[in-house]
Amino acid sequence: MSGAAGHEQLERREDYPHRRVFPTRWDDDDAFGHLNNTVYYSAMDTTITGWLLGQEDLGLLDGGFMPVVVRSSCTYRQSVSYPDVLEVGLRSTEVGRSSMTYDLGIFRQADGALVARGSWVHVAVDRASGRPAPVPDALRARLATIAG
Repeated sequence: MSGAAGHEQLERREDYPHRRVFPTRWDDDDAFGHLNNTVYYSAMDTTITGWLLGQEDLGLLDGGFMPVVVRSSCTYRQSVSYPDVLEVGLRSTEVGRSSMTYDLGIFRQADGALVARGSWVHVAVDRASGRPAPVPDALRARLATIAG
C-alpha cells in the first residue's frame, strides 16, 4: 500500500510518536468474524481525544474552542478479531490556520503488523460562535511534539 498523497509509507509502531493500546471486545466482531469497521474509527477517535485531553492546560472541555472532526478515513490492510489487542500510533502531519491533520497507524500488538491506516482532520471551532477559530498556540506547540 502506498501512503496518502504527500505522505511517506509508515509501517512500524515506532514511526508514530504517540501510541495507545486499544483492546478489542467480544462484541466488536461482526457477523463475518472480524472486527467491525466502526471499531477502527472508535480506536482512532479514542487515541486522538485521549492525547488531546492529556494536554491538561489546553482547556479542551471548558475552554473557548473545541476540535471538531471534518474528515476521517481508514484503509484496511489485514483482518483482526477478538481477542486481538490493537496499538494505535498517532502523529500530526499538518497544522493550518484552524485545522489539524493526523496520521494513524493501527497495529496488532502481538506481532506489530500494520492492520489499518487512518487519516483524521479536526477544525478548531469557537464554542461561542460555532465558527472556525485559529489553532491556539499552546496546541500548535503540543502538535509539534508528535509531528511526523
